[in-house]
Amino acid sequence: MDLGIAGKCAVVAASSAGLGRGSAKALLDAGCRVVINGRDPARLAATAAELPGAIPIAGDVSNAGGASEFIANATETLGQVDILVTNAGGPPLGNFASIEVDQYLEAVNLNLMSVVAMTKAAAPPMQERGWGRIVAITSLSVRQPMAQLILSNTARAGATSFLKTVAREIARDGVTVNTVQPGSHLTDRLTGGDPNFVPAATGIPAGFIGDAEDFGAVVAFLCSEQAKFITGTSVPVDGGANAALQ
Repeated sequence: MDLGIAGKCAVVAASSAGLGRGSAKALLDAGCRVVINGRDPARLAATAAELPGAIPIAGDVSNAGGASEFIANATETLGQVDILVTNAGGPPLGNFASIEVDQYLEAVNLNLMSVVAMTKAAAPPMQERGWGRIVAITSLSVRQPMAQLILSNTARAGATSFLKTVAREIARDGVTVNTVQPGSHLTDRLTGGDPNFVPAATGIPAGFIGDAEDFGAVVAFLCSEQAKFITGTSVPVDGGANAALQ
């Protein structure tokens, strides 16, 4: 399927592995010029070698300053940013009793303020050109708060609200803003990097764990011309795990 975005300039944060990498690959397959990102230059270079055409830009997007700098560097490299995929690692596990107050600020910087900063840097030029796509990788925990993920539940809910608001404000400018909410996928966050990890699909009606490249295909579709009338929405990609009506 031709997504109609060949030649577009795409930027995918935190994409040296996992869902970010899957999203970058899908956009490359769609014909985009793609900047990938990660904090570890060696790991990022290895990923770039595995994804022919990907342009690596190392940087830490876990805070607003680093996130803004990343978009500035990507814009200088590509000339412009047509597609932005925001992403970041998850904050530490824990519950109300175990998480200290200052850890909330760290989580907000990681999963909310980084999204705000990247969107603030990338969206206005998209509006001026009359075309743009912003897709945020968040979590199913936004829709259905999960035990031991109180930091993620809190910070990513804020990011979702921010993006929903922005989507409504800039829709008339030809820029769509959506979020994708992953359930369980075979990434290092789930496996811990253990090559012998045996996935269990307990609680997933589809009966299997998600694949990062399949997830990336959903992200790429939301960046497509065919998806121009989809904005302000949150798409769960979870094999049916979400039990809520909305």
